[in-house]
Amino acid sequence: MPKTIVCDGNEAAAWGVSRAKPDMVAVYPITPQSSLAEYVSQFVADGIIDADLMDVEGEHSVLSVLQGACLAGARTFTATCGQGLAFMFEPYFRTPPLRLPIVMSIVTRDGITPQCVWGGQQDAMTVREVGWIQMYCETVQEVLDTVILAYRVAEHRDVMLPVNVCHDGNYLSYGVEKVELPDQEDVDRFMGEKNTNWHVALDPERPMGVDPLTGGATGNGPALFVRYRKGSCKAMQNALQVICDVHREWGEQFGRHYAPLVEEYRLDGADFALVTIGSMTGAAKDAVDAAREQGVKVGLIKIKTFRPFPLEAMIQALSKVKAVGVVDRSVSFGWNSGPVYQETLSALYHLKERIPAVSFIGGLAGADITETHLQRVIDVTASLLQGHMPAQPIWLNEND
Repeated sequence: MPKTIVCDGNEAAAWGVSRAKPDMVAVYPITPQSSLAEYVSQFVADGIIDADLMDVEGEHSVLSVLQGACLAGARTFTATCGQGLAFMFEPYFRTPPLRLPIVMSIVTRDGITPQCVWGGQQDAMTVREVGWIQMYCETVQEVLDTVILAYRVAEHRDVMLPVNVCHDGNYLSYGVEKVELPDQEDVDRFMGEKNTNWHVALDPERPMGVDPLTGGATGNGPALFVRYRKGSCKAMQNALQVICDVHREWGEQFGRHYAPLVEEYRLDGADFALVTIGSMTGAAKDAVDAAREQGVKVGLIKIKTFRPFPLEAMIQALSKVKAVGVVDRSVSFGWNSGPVYQETLSALYHLKERIPAVSFIGGLAGADITETHLQRVIDVTASLLQGHMPAQPIWLNEND
């Protein structure tokens, strides 16, 4: 029987790792991910996770050693955030084109400077175009479950890409909730027979070069490079269906159902909607419920999978409303808005009729996005229906 435990999001991620049975883990602590690294290390020491734990000198080495392990057929895990992710960027950028199904938690935090070690989503959003699948969690239970789900997605033969499981620093990393820890036997049945060796490249019986030099003005180098890029893009699109299938199987077996790509909350009969991502969604749902009680016809669209971008699911959700307010926990410097807002605009382009949208930015550097903030989001978004369009993004915590 599954048992109930009380833990924070970082411990929940570590329990998810334990149930996935990796062969090798490598982690280097950095706030607010540090306790996740400590939990994983302790689980290895206690025999809860039967894996090799690599003791390395920094995040660049963390992912580099896991690349070698994954190329040799090992199931692997790591976690990082913020400046650790920045230090890891060279091997991080290299992982998707090598088609390595590494799972990595990003315990999201804001960037520097000014100096900041608190929550935000700037780190994960900054690397969103590198080629990793990204799934964002709303609750501690979703963190635990999504880590397990991520392995099924990453290792699927039609995907074979690394996956980031993103959970908000502070609010989920240290937020404590009651969660259900699934039995190992049930997870084993869900995962199926372990077969990560089918893609093995590093084999002394079959020597080969990995990551050859391509490109140049002559020869077939450019064609090979295009083949790599096209293959990665195709795998990302394949992942959309795989993510849906895996989430459906999880719900059928464990009784916990998550919208795999986009969740529609109280959209029936809604005139407008909020768009959210991550842990802010809980407060946003409360704000929507309160507004509905006052007769305001508002709904909510939660993005679970951000990469690959769930275009069709977003089109379906957005087509049900006449205006949207998009709440970001990071900034897009080049557009003077939030990145999720920019992605939403791209989806809106595909609607038959244009609808207005406004960008809200909040929760930077660990600031809370409260129900009061979200009531303001609702009020401003509702005003779009009367033609009142703000000229600039609205910064929710500017005067807090």
